[in-house]
Amino acid sequence: MDLVAVEPRGRRHCAECRGGPLPLLVMADGAPHCLDCADLGHLVYLPRGNTALTRRAREGSSLSVVVVRRNARRRRYERQGVLVEEAALARAEEACLADADARARRRERDAARRAEQDVRFTAAFATELLRLFPGCPRDRAHAVAGHASLRGSGRVGRSAAGRALDPGAVTAALRAAVRHLDTEYDALLMAGVARAEARRRVSPEVEARLAGWRGPDD
Repeated sequence: MDLVAVEPRGRRHCAECRGGPLPLLVMADGAPHCLDCADLGHLVYLPRGNTALTRRAREGSSLSVVVVRRNARRRRYERQGVLVEEAALARAEEACLADADARARRRERDAARRAEQDVRFTAAFATELLRLFPGCPRDRAHAVAGHASLRGSGRVGRSAAGRALDPGAVTAALRAAVRHLDTEYDALLMAGVARAEARRRVSPEVEARLAGWRGPDD
């Protein structure tokens, strides 16, 4: 069973040494005692919030005390932190810092790996786009691939079909780029034209541009 110290809501004084008001007290024989009189004065307070640090500090401390405070509205005591040996807390902090460094290095490796994957995927997307539309300028193809395949963008290149380099998804990415860059579509939207109507108006121009870029067998 856990030893418990209380954060008092009112001004309380130690029944033994008469010191106070007490920031923390321990009840013994029905009376409040300060940490020194309860032989707990050598412990240090660790507020709640870092689960790993608290667990390690308690595991490494030969003596620990749970700190609670009365919640009058909920009519219950709620945990605020723990009292542990200072040396145990220091060791726990060092272990958590080592873990944080390891996690940071892992995040860096993961980020580098994802960046490499993204470069390869964007290149593959551009290659497939140029296979389907050999007349498309290469700089346009690479720009479309980079835009459509941006990680976390939710664009067509990051969809399941896009990642599989489905011709429909690749074509949709190029169609969207042509719509925005080579037609009055954006101006129509800014003028208040509904999206479906704006797309209908520019569709012939978009499809003509795509047809001009398609390969002879397509």
